[in-house]
Amino acid sequence: MTKSHGVRNRRRARELAVQFLYSLETRSGQDFDESLSAFVSESGFAPKEERDVTEYLSFLAKGVWNERFAIDNTMRRIVTKWSPERMVAVDRAVLRMAIFEGFLEKKVPPAVAISEAVSLAAAFGTEDSGKFVNGALAKVVRYFTEPQSTELQSTELQSAELQSGERQEEENENDAVADSENSIDR
Repeated sequence: MTKSHGVRNRRRARELAVQFLYSLETRSGQDFDESLSAFVSESGFAPKEERDVTEYLSFLAKGVWNERFAIDNTMRRIVTKWSPERMVAVDRAVLRMAIFEGFLEKKVPPAVAISEAVSLAAAFGTEDSGKFVNGALAKVVRYFTEPQSTELQSTELQSAELQSGERQEEENENDAVADSENSIDR
């Protein structure tokens, strides 16, 4: 396989991964493994793709899906004016994938992850998606290249999902306390 063929196949895998991740978010309650199998099956969306395309698609989709809470928490600290929940679903999928591929797994240089993400956002997102993704990833680059300890970043990412769960639990407790206080006042 030539280098340009490999580049094309990775680009195709990214396109499919964004589409797959978007579909998971827009139809909640799906089983990840079943959905991915259906997506690449003979009757699915990507049945005739080359093996290396489906393998890289699977790597990206699984990695992003498994790390989405940690990635989202990192984005909350970095992209301060846009929480992941407020982002267009396509932009969120593209950003998650770029952060996973270029900054966490380091499968490609950050510049490649950014370039590919901007192209995907422009192709699949809104009129402003390319600019938004580029700006958000510029902040991500600064975050990951500032003289912070790599150990701190790793610890932050590992504990982000736990913290998110703790915050949700705390919010639920606060809601329960408020409900009980309201019922006492009545």
